[in-house]
Amino acid sequence: MDLIDWYRRNDVPFARLLGIEVDEAGPERVVGSLQVASRLCTVRDVAHGGAIVAFADTLGALATLAHVPRGGTTSTLESKTSFVAPAPAGARLVGRAEIVHRGRSTVIWLTRVSTEEGRLVALTTQTQWILPGPGGTDD
Repeated sequence: MDLIDWYRRNDVPFARLLGIEVDEAGPERVVGSLQVASRLCTVRDVAHGGAIVAFADTLGALATLAHVPRGGTTSTLESKTSFVAPAPAGARLVGRAEIVHRGRSTVIWLTRVSTEEGRLVALTTQTQWILPGPGGTDD
């Protein structure tokens, strides 16, 4: 499955609301970007932590689709984010989700969220659940 093509063809309303773009996508790694618009900020014009978490979650979920059987889907089981530095309004964030573990029913991702200049903003570790389609894993 071409993940970038899938992302462009399928409406993911929350990702569209955030403005997430996908630049590279495969079964081992997904790279995307997010412009820190003022609507995504909290006080002092910095990105809201929830926007950063949602960005990382979206990248990990998209990457997991490469491991989901036809007709299946994925859901986040667990997610932990450590915030390292603020992301100011106007900054462009780059998220790099890389696979850590692939099991039969779960995939674990580590996503580094940095500014375009390379300053680390957050690290997210998430576990995605692989959910087979209605007919089982060979659907």
